[in-house]
Amino acid sequence: MKMIPGSFVCFAACLFLTACGRAPAVNIIGSFLPAWMICLTAGVILAFVARSILVRYRLETEVGPLALFYPCAVTLMTCLLWLIFFH
Repeated sequence: MKMIPGSFVCFAACLFLTACGRAPAVNIIGSFLPAWMICLTAGVILAFVARSILVRYRLETEVGPLALFYPCAVTLMTCLLWLIFFH
């Protein structure tokens, strides 16, 4: 069995790792922030809004374990925002 030279492995890795052409960054007041941070912040805010709606209509007790529901809600909102705005 013949060993593959290290330079070929390095070249192949560089060839396959070039998919990220640019960093998804958003310019806010001259500072470039990663887009995922913006989506995460908005996802947390939307989860708080969803919680206030559930509390207002007394539905929070119906959603199951809250320690699992709200992190999943934040993840859902964050991923949806990412897909909508930074597809």
